[in-house]
Amino acid sequence: MRARAQKLIDYLQKNGGVARFSAILNAGFHPDTLAALEKNGQIAKISRGLYRLAGYEPATHPDLVMVSLLAPRGVVCLISALAFHEATNEIPSYVEIAIPRQSRPNVIEYPPVRFHRFDHQAWEAGIEKHRIDGHTIQVYSLAKTIADCFKFRNKIGANVARDALKTAIAEKRIRPQEIMKYAKICRVNNILKPILETLI
Repeated sequence: MRARAQKLIDYLQKNGGVARFSAILNAGFHPDTLAALEKNGQIAKISRGLYRLAGYEPATHPDLVMVSLLAPRGVVCLISALAFHEATNEIPSYVEIAIPRQSRPNVIEYPPVRFHRFDHQAWEAGIEKHRIDGHTIQVYSLAKTIADCFKFRNKIGANVARDALKTAIAEKRIRPQEIMKYAKICRVNNILKPILETLI
């Protein structure tokens, strides 16, 4: 039993310290081994179907990693994506996740999540994949995120969207043409075009 427990600990360490229950089973581990490690405090259940080595925190963006494991089709969006790209001073209260309009959101107990339903064309456009501690997360590109922020400006605040646009152009060197490409997909090109013209 001790050898199996150590193998499970090693497996978690190789996977950034966190894994879904289904992935643990698929890797060949028995639920009893997981239960024993949880009982003695070496592994903690942090959400439904998600386990982490006790005391372990991913080096960067731990909430994004956890939510991406629990909602694998979800894409980090809006203020969470702005924060990821370091294009805002806003501190997200939730991990904001985009899902296709017809999808049902997964029940996630922790961390706090806010789901946004996008039509399919807007949902699949501009997705970037980033590796964090051995896990892949999906995040919208900064140009796509700017378009999304103007689409959802009544929810996140028009000033947040405008400030992020200025940062994207001036500091992150995002090309206006790239932003306008996504603005057309998100149907906010008539709103963004005159604002962009005042910045360039």
